[in-house]
Amino acid sequence: MEVCYQLPVLPLDRPVPKHVLSRRGAISFSSSSSLFGAPDPRQLSQRRGAISYDSSDQTALYIRMLDVRVRSRVGFEPERRGSHPYLPIDFRILHSQPDSAGPVSARRIRRLLSFQRYLRSSRLGRGVTPQSPLHILDHDYTGQAKCMLEKVGSWTFDIFLFDRLTNGNSLVNLTFHLFKLYGLIELFQLDMVKLRRFLVMVQEDYHRQNPYHNAVHAADVTQAMHCYLREPKLAKSLTSCDILLGLLAAATHDLDHPGVSQPFLIKTNHYLAALYQNTSVLENHHWRSAVGLLRESGLFSHLPTQDGLDMERQLGSLILATDISRQNEYLSKFREHLDREDLCLANAGHRHFLLQMALKCADICNPCRPWELSKQWSEKVTEEFFHQGDIEKKHKLEVSPLCDSQTNSVGKIQIGFMTYVVEPLFAEWARFSDTRLSQTMLGHLGLNKAGWTGLLQAQAGVAEGTDTPAPAEDAHSKVLPQGSGES
Repeated sequence: MEVCYQLPVLPLDRPVPKHVLSRRGAISFSSSSSLFGAPDPRQLSQRRGAISYDSSDQTALYIRMLDVRVRSRVGFEPERRGSHPYLPIDFRILHSQPDSAGPVSARRIRRLLSFQRYLRSSRLGRGVTPQSPLHILDHDYTGQAKCMLEKVGSWTFDIFLFDRLTNGNSLVNLTFHLFKLYGLIELFQLDMVKLRRFLVMVQEDYHRQNPYHNAVHAADVTQAMHCYLREPKLAKSLTSCDILLGLLAAATHDLDHPGVSQPFLIKTNHYLAALYQNTSVLENHHWRSAVGLLRESGLFSHLPTQDGLDMERQLGSLILATDISRQNEYLSKFREHLDREDLCLANAGHRHFLLQMALKCADICNPCRPWELSKQWSEKVTEEFFHQGDIEKKHKLEVSPLCDSQTNSVGKIQIGFMTYVVEPLFAEWARFSDTRLSQTMLGHLGLNKAGWTGLLQAQAGVAEGTDTPAPAEDAHSKVLPQGSGES
């Protein structure tokens, strides 16, 4: 017999305590939550892991925080926690099937579900079949994935194929492999179970429905970061701690991304915009979410407390550097260092700055990939832009730049992005690290830009009813030198 506990309805006029705001949680919904396709906030009050604010006075409409704790097969009961004495909290069984090995301790790690994770679990609880049903992979698929990991240092690494071969687990498998490849598990005495649990939670907290900002993008950035870490100047200078932080930052740099931009969160009065005072809103959330998962998994619990705090702080510094609104700030500083030739890799501060620049390059390296990969990423990010624009139009908001599908196209957006953002950054990176990989990236960038220009010309010719030469896609059949060598 299944026993259900009815949660009492919380008062709607209770202010949000600061210790609640500092906790990890997913992007949740403001009183204008219909913008995200969510139900009315008062209906959401029955859901866990969400914090919503009235857009008029930034007061919480509700706080629904539900810990999930694995109980013994005997059952469970609601209880209160000292940190939230006024919140009635109940604990539910995480898995329907008890462990055959016997009762599980009631002191297992408490877990605050993100809104993203709750939506997935609630659909399963109602018997709703997931849109992407789980398929058991046979040995052929597993073997192909392992073969791909042998070439994880190649710039032509196809992350889309790898994601299919791993049944959507590219981020977990690739990052775990890199931790073993660099010997980080032994060097930092990491618990392999905790590490895999951490990576699984990271992958879960990326929104699968986002066309671009999802776990596959995180895996792609992590693979690119690996390529940069192996560049001669960095490989001979970086410490194991630098490498650990670089890989962690790459894997978590867009954690729990909502698929909309910071300006969108600001103009819809989202609570995160208020929490972070409209400054690097998403990047701060990604960092805080990553710290929450690190502490929840206990990955660094065996390290001295101060060491763990230092790593969290440096992780935040890396993730915050990916804020595209601060691109010119970081690029100018990088250019000044190169002009003065004063970068000293024996200096911990300079190494950290180079990790920031490497992560920035990895984050926007899609235009520097081979055409068949770059084109897919370009279409995905544009789809996400246009989806935000459609939402803004629907609710009579000012449409954000690049988000209007009527006045923009994939090609126009990409050519502008390559010209004003990507080319300046990678030109400076090539000054710092003038290697085969840097020249390969610049080569792909030039060919991809020519490809989009040709496609735009062809489309313009069709629209005008005139004959136009075929787009320059054939140029991509040229043989380019391969990127960094295979590991």
